[in-house]
Amino acid sequence: MGLTYELYKDKAGEWRWRLRAANNKIIADCGEGYQNKQDCLAGIELVKGSIAAEVVEID
Repeated sequence: MGLTYELYKDKAGEWRWRLRAANNKIIADCGEGYQNKQDCLAGIELVKGSIAAEVVEID
């Protein structure tokens, strides 16, 4: 098993996602709740599509 996106509702009733590694550790999350499930799914798609994003070091 590899990476897994988990989609869930938080205590406030908002949609959230988190990304788990094969060792079951959370390696990323959305950082904000979404009122709409579709918006949350769109956030997952943005992360999935960021594979070509540049990595920059900041001070």
